[in-house]
Order: sequence, then structure tokens, then C-alpha cells
Amino acid sequence: MNDLKKRTKQFALDCWFFCKEIPYSREYNAFANQLIRCSSSVGANYRASQRAKSTADFINKLKIVEEEADESMYFLELFMEIMKGKDIKKAQNLHREAEEILAITVASINTARRKQQNKKT
Repeated sequence: MNDLKKRTKQFALDCWFFCKEIPYSREYNAFANQLIRCSSSVGANYRASQRAKSTADFINKLKIVEEEADESMYFLELFMEIMKGKDIKKAQNLHREAEEILAITVASINTARRKQQNKKT
């Protein structure tokens, strides 16, 4: 899980650097702010989930990470449309990373749920 902590932090930084390169306009700025907010929340909420006091709390916090990673992917898809041909490779790499973070998070939620159900029985 320590690797995912590093990846969520790196994802937020990569999103910030990616947004910094986008030409200034009101529309781009709004998208960039949303993407930076989402990607930063992915890392912060993941780190918060690691301090959860119970399995239920852990699951709830991971659900937030899942939603934020999902939202980040949405904004990255918008960027890919907007940037057409500019630096789409970076957007694709960030999108792939968001997908992997999302998949690992979903797997963590499912594992935690199974553990919680096994404790009840």
C-alpha cells in the first residue's frame, strides 16, 4: 500500500505540471482547477484512509478516493478533447495512471468489505 501512497502523490504533482503547460483561457483554467482539485484530493483522501480507525471508516474514505480518481479521469478526457494534437501523450499517461489508481482503490474497497463481512460471521 505504501507504493499507492507515492503514486497518488505523484499523480497530483503530474496533474499540476500538466495543467501549468495549458494555454491560459477561462475554460482551460476552470478545467485545470477542477483537475488539480480532484487529483490533490485523491492523494489526501488516500492518506486519510490509511489512518482510519475501523474497517468501515477505511471503506468510506476509500470510496471518496474512488470518486475523486473517477472525476480526475473525466477531466482528463475533456482535456484530451480540448487539446487535440497538442500534448495528448501526457494526458493519456495521466488518464492511465488515474485508471490504475481507481482499479487498486476498488480492489482495496472490495477486500476491506470481505474482511468486514468475515468478521461478522
